[in-house]
Amino acid sequence: MNRITLALGVALAALVVAAPVAARSSAAAATTVTVTMKEFKFTLSKAKVPHGKVTFKLVNKGKLAHDFKIAGKKSPMVQPKKTKTFVVTLSKKGKIAYVCTVPGHAAAGMKGKLTVT
Repeated sequence: MNRITLALGVALAALVVAAPVAARSSAAAATTVTVTMKEFKFTLSKAKVPHGKVTFKLVNKGKLAHDFKIAGKKSPMVQPKKTKTFVVTLSKKGKIAYVCTVPGHAAAGMKGKLTVT
């Protein structure tokens, strides 16, 4: 009986040690970037992201509708004072360009580059 109790205790201890490591791995895999939009600029909460799935939280604080295009994917239009979520998988490392595709907005400054590591 003591051997069974000891074996169960060792197994439980291993699970307690492994659980935080597993949780950290999946949390590190999820990347969220808040993109604040207003006339005529984007402000990103992060300048660098790891390659993989990235969730962009698009927050329009401006008075005009804007969108966000990155890595060939374009978000839905975000109306003034509204928020949308946009998920993109960034597989290439390097500097990735982003723009607002509303005519004239990129030329006015709504563009930039995000570093993917």
